[in-house]
Amino acid sequence: MRLADFIRSEIEQILQDWEEFAKTILHASNMDKSGLRDHARDMLLVIADALDSYQSESDQAAKSKGFGSEDGEKSWAEVHGLDRQSSGFSVMETVSEFRALRASVVSLWNKAHPTITELQMQDFTRFHEAIDQAVAESLEHYATAKEMETRLFGAILLASPDPIYVLDLEGRFIYANKATADLFALEHKQIIGKSTFDLGFSFAADFQRNLDKVIADQSTYRGKLSHIFSSGHGERFEYLLAPVLDEYQNTEATVCISRDVTEREIAEEKIWHNAHHDLLTGLPNRRLFLDRLEQEVKHAKRSSLSLAVLFMDLDGFKEVNDSFGHEVGDRLLSEVADRITGCVREADTVARLGGDEFTVILTGAGQRKGAGIVAQTINNALSRPFKIDQQHVQISVSIGITFYPQDASTPVELLEAADRAMYKAKKSGTNRVCFFNPSDHADICPA
Repeated sequence: MRLADFIRSEIEQILQDWEEFAKTILHASNMDKSGLRDHARDMLLVIADALDSYQSESDQAAKSKGFGSEDGEKSWAEVHGLDRQSSGFSVMETVSEFRALRASVVSLWNKAHPTITELQMQDFTRFHEAIDQAVAESLEHYATAKEMETRLFGAILLASPDPIYVLDLEGRFIYANKATADLFALEHKQIIGKSTFDLGFSFAADFQRNLDKVIADQSTYRGKLSHIFSSGHGERFEYLLAPVLDEYQNTEATVCISRDVTEREIAEEKIWHNAHHDLLTGLPNRRLFLDRLEQEVKHAKRSSLSLAVLFMDLDGFKEVNDSFGHEVGDRLLSEVADRITGCVREADTVARLGGDEFTVILTGAGQRKGAGIVAQTINNALSRPFKIDQQHVQISVSIGITFYPQDASTPVELLEAADRAMYKAKKSGTNRVCFFNPSDHADICPA
């Protein structure tokens, strides 16, 4: 039997042998049956047809050196190399496939034909030459595709405005794109081989811990860092660390992609600040005040502590607005905010709810005496004349006080109770302080 006919008759067994061997090849083991068999079958049938065809002396000489025809058409082996390259096969994995098919054909033939004729020996010589030629053509196209892929990848990295770099298992730079060199204000040769510690970056310790975790867990990590580089560019950065795995699924390096998010975060902070603060005084607005009051109530509940809420309304503010205009009124509100803030601790919260209404959260204030002293201090501070545009402005303030948990247990209820106490103070005259009394629903003002 000629070798060509033997290959065609035993092709199913050859392909089964190849499938079994493919389980030991990483990228082949992930392919479906069709992906494994189709190209191998085509190669075997092409070789069988070639064994049946006439071969001139020049063709034989060329194939013995691994050269094929020069008709300009892509050979099956070239197409095969491109397919395997796009499927993620390494060069060694691609060569292993040809080696496995060759070994299967030779093994099956030797079992069926212990002896071999001269003609069959010639067939085997041509068979080995065909395999060698296929390997050469496949790898040549594989290498060409890889080179193009490398060029394209290099162009992407060069054009990227984001710093992208690769670090070895010790945290040393082994690659850095142009954006990285520009950010660091360093030459490429000054970066390669150095670590973030060597370069004196303030974030080095945290960065290295995250890098070690990515290497150990083979997981990605998203983080943030703050640093002003020598270039002066940026201040806040987001970065992504991802492991680079070799063909045996071992981590061989880590790639980092970072992005300057300074402008974005500052803009987001400004939006958040404007949404939660009074634009005139800079104090927390009603939304932020209620959020902080909710947090303080939760803390007080966990710690079995008390807190006080002061609700204030200015006496005589409308008259100032009517007499001197809204510009003076606005400046007066700003100075009132400063004086109230100066009367409380840094841990306390002062807020403007709107108009001429202000509130204060006194943390840890569980006694009437302590809260009353703070309220009286605010009264005295706001009773002093304000000088605005050469005008002396005189106002006072009415203050209502309530306590958690004695008077109410929720932020809204506390605010409502303090508001009721404040109205009682205002009805009792100017410059007064009243405590809310929940037992009889009456608000009591000191004489």
